[in-house]
Amino acid sequence: MASIGSTPRTGDRSPVRGAALIVGAVFLLVGILGFIPGVTTNYDTLQFAGHHSEAKLLGLFQVSILHNLVHLAFGAAGLIAARAIRTAQLYLIIGGAIYLVLWLYGLAIDEHSDANFVPLNTADNWLHFGLGVGMIGLGVLLGRRAVDRGAHGSAI
Repeated sequence: MASIGSTPRTGDRSPVRGAALIVGAVFLLVGILGFIPGVTTNYDTLQFAGHHSEAKLLGLFQVSILHNLVHLAFGAAGLIAARAIRTAQLYLIIGGAIYLVLWLYGLAIDEHSDANFVPLNTADNWLHFGLGVGMIGLGVLLGRRAVDRGAHGSAI
């Protein structure tokens, strides 16, 4: 059995591929958990989109059906991207940039306005900041390591 981040054909392990796989799997899990009453509090208020959804994943992060579907899509994209070093790196960096834009958006809008269609609350905003910085960091650092490994034949 291949290990996380390894290619089935060669067994070559790549940390950036492993990171994209793990990040994608976590997003899938979060998307699924957002649809589970109990794990998501106030589940009976879950709406498709908008700030009126008072459902909160783990009682903290405001979610909606749209929010959960975005997590599921992001998770599937991570699993697909993890198949190659370059796509894994792009997934992490571009995905991280998207989360930083979402963080800025969440800071800029009024949480009780129609502009808060995802929906987002303060906990979501700061989680998005952490995700953005973390994903970009993983993509840059582990991607650089993969390039160095390919150019020099071993990791530095």
